[in-house]
Amino acid sequence: MLRYNTEAIRNIAFVGASGSGKTNLLEKILHQAGITPQAGSVESGNAITDFDPLERAYQHSLSASVVSADHDNIHLNFIDTPGLPDFTGQAMAAFPAVETVAVVINAQTGIEHQAQRLLHWAAERKLCRMIIVNGIDAPGADLEGLTAEIRQRFGDQCLPINLPAGGGTRVSDCFFQPAGEADFSSVTEAHTRIVDQVVEVDEALMQLYLEQGEELDPEQLHDPFEQALREGRLAPICFVCATTGAGVAELLHVFEHLMPNPLEGNPRPFLLGEGEDAQPFTPVPDPQKHVVAHVFKVTADPFVGKLGVFRIHQGTVSRDSQLFIGDGRKPFRVGHLFKLQGKQQQEINQAVPGDICALAKVEEIHFDAVLHDSHDEDFLHLKPLDFPVPVHGLAIEAKQRSDEQRLFGSLERLVEEDPCLSLEHNPGLNETVLRGLGDLHLRIVLEQLQKRFKVEAQTRPPRVAYRETISAPAQGAYRHKKQTGGAGQFGEVMLRIAPLPRGEGFQFIDEVKGGVIPGQFIPAVEKGVRQAMDEGYVAGYRMQDIAVTVYDGKHHPVDSKEVAFVTAGKKAFQEAAAKAKPQVLEPIVALEIQAPADSMGAISGDLSGKRGHILGTETLPGNHLAIQAQAPLAELSNFANELKALTAGQGAYTLVLSHYAVAPAPVQQQLAAGYERKEDED
Repeated sequence: MLRYNTEAIRNIAFVGASGSGKTNLLEKILHQAGITPQAGSVESGNAITDFDPLERAYQHSLSASVVSADHDNIHLNFIDTPGLPDFTGQAMAAFPAVETVAVVINAQTGIEHQAQRLLHWAAERKLCRMIIVNGIDAPGADLEGLTAEIRQRFGDQCLPINLPAGGGTRVSDCFFQPAGEADFSSVTEAHTRIVDQVVEVDEALMQLYLEQGEELDPEQLHDPFEQALREGRLAPICFVCATTGAGVAELLHVFEHLMPNPLEGNPRPFLLGEGEDAQPFTPVPDPQKHVVAHVFKVTADPFVGKLGVFRIHQGTVSRDSQLFIGDGRKPFRVGHLFKLQGKQQQEINQAVPGDICALAKVEEIHFDAVLHDSHDEDFLHLKPLDFPVPVHGLAIEAKQRSDEQRLFGSLERLVEEDPCLSLEHNPGLNETVLRGLGDLHLRIVLEQLQKRFKVEAQTRPPRVAYRETISAPAQGAYRHKKQTGGAGQFGEVMLRIAPLPRGEGFQFIDEVKGGVIPGQFIPAVEKGVRQAMDEGYVAGYRMQDIAVTVYDGKHHPVDSKEVAFVTAGKKAFQEAAAKAKPQVLEPIVALEIQAPADSMGAISGDLSGKRGHILGTETLPGNHLAIQAQAPLAELSNFANELKALTAGQGAYTLVLSHYAVAPAPVQQQLAAGYERKEDED
């Protein structure tokens, strides 16, 4: 039997920049709660949540990890998330599973861009937020100045709920028992600010507080406190030191007594139905209702199998339950139900609404899937998170040809695990490109391929998908005649080609009259034309935006065959293309760059040197800008690293194909010089 119900659950995600101390702090909390005999650490390689060999080698969290603790009749589920920007997707993926996002800030390094981004995304998702300042005993740390900066950057709703004292050796409570001294500010003043902020959401309580001057106890403030958290009117600031343990007991007390349980947090934005017909759906954390659960993490192990980690939003999941995945009609049986403690899996019989659990060896389970036990919830899905778009790419192939199938099977498994990893095949260039959020992201994937899946890959920068077109109308004709002793081949084609507006693609027009080319051979002519366009003329890139009109030709009643008209159509097109002023087109991409405002000049100059230009800017919170720009894709091969250098690591960007434009003459000449067209044998 379970030792807790929904009301006793607290779900909290630890997020923040790399080096803020999230993992070490969580280790100290687990020790404080009596879960571990001593706290592990990232540096010693024995942290419960950093159990992957690569995490221990790099001394950084690389994926979200779940642990739990039972303490003072409260069941705490914690999700430790990566802080490196390349693994932002793993941090954001935890948001649907929790009521509270705790942003950890290093007292020495201060507010970093990654913390700002994550706090902003948590606010957009209407999650309760809190800020934890870690390392309060660090030499030279300006805690008062940092607190002021937090309030300036994130808003006046950020208020200390405790304050450092004794030179960072302990903290003084400002809410439950507001007494004692602090290293800066005043405990009494901090208490008054919190109460003033909280009573604003409850008119009756505010009147009691203002008119009668009564001191309110924490029990009276609990409900309005939760409402203030839900509405974003309050974001508590806590002070701790993960090294010494100062403030950890007080932080645990705040989690247990002030952070919302699943009955109190804002409901997740589910939608029922498809497309524009989808309607909002609010799950109710009632153990008697139909099951609704959301998969926020998937891991695939070649030996253990697939593990799906999910949060229950409604109903009770029991071992031997029958569940559906998404819109699937085929149910599966819950053979094993687990609670996770980092790598360890503890089998349980059932789980209630609000809890975080895992299923093993259900092959159909996938990231972002909704699990349910009734057809009433078919087509139920969570409103998608706005994940960063993976733009950093590597062309990838197996080192050994015999490993191709294993390589791409393993890559598909890794893509399933990471919402910011993608795999795309470009038929025109005959290459497969792995895309992620940065160099480190892709390097880790390659190491996982080698260590987890025992397959090696080789990579190179992806080729640019140039295109070709024509700039003038022209005509071409070709007679294909071949005699080899038996039946021969004969076909003659005359055609015109003309440029189309950019983006129009290809038009094939049949104006043949009198049956000079019989109707059954017209598709063969088009096939030959398409072959010629796929091969290109100037530099070997696929041609586009061309209208081809077949208007005349000849056939032979015995020797005319499909293959003859394929060849004739191809050669006639090539003859016309040679006279139609062919040219190379390059892809132009639309960029949206988010960066500090003071980086604007450097970014503008860099884009100008890349033949790009800025279209406009938009002001963002935290003195940042969203910059809209366009640039040739070929000029952006190292832009991710250059942007990091220009913005001290605070810049991020997305790109999408905008259009194709004529490449400059030097680019065309360089591409043409490296191309040798193979002549077909008649």
